[in-house]
Amino acid sequence: MQGRQRLVYVSKPLATFLILLIALLAREPVTPLYRVAFVAGLAFSLAGDVFLMLPGRFFLPGLAAFLVAHLWYGAGLVSALAGPVSPWRYAPFFAYAVGLYLYLRPHLSGQRAPVLAYALVITAMAWLALERHVGAPTTSSLLALAGALLFVASDSALAINRFAIPFRRSPIAVLGTYYAAQLLLALSV
Repeated sequence: MQGRQRLVYVSKPLATFLILLIALLAREPVTPLYRVAFVAGLAFSLAGDVFLMLPGRFFLPGLAAFLVAHLWYGAGLVSALAGPVSPWRYAPFFAYAVGLYLYLRPHLSGQRAPVLAYALVITAMAWLALERHVGAPTTSSLLALAGALLFVASDSALAINRFAIPFRRSPIAVLGTYYAAQLLLALSV
């Protein structure tokens, strides 16, 4: 293992772990379940980070870890909802997920179902962040919404780069938005 690769193997999981600590050590969490869910989401994200760094066939385990992370984030967001939700507000998120999937579909081969499921779950998490903010706009809800939207942007860039059109600056686009997203989600606790 070369020095740069070793640095990546240490720094990426370490960054996610440090962000996890921010959520874990929040003094006044939105709700007790919110903290537990976001810490669990960050723990699954950490596992996803490790899977995606490994060479070989670890993309699907990484995708699964992040899917579970988004389910945890969604559970936390539901615990903090202050009013009824509008399924109609999910419509643009759903349209985005389906549109991105249809764009990527010719390039996905055997990974169509997992990628579609992931796209629907991450956009549902972003929708729940919007619902939380619409129901009770606070600094915390705004941080969660911004983090969720950045996560969708990060994973969209990752998917386009991996499956459709590789682009040179993808690590900056993907990792910059990813760590900003995780940090904002942790700060929302």
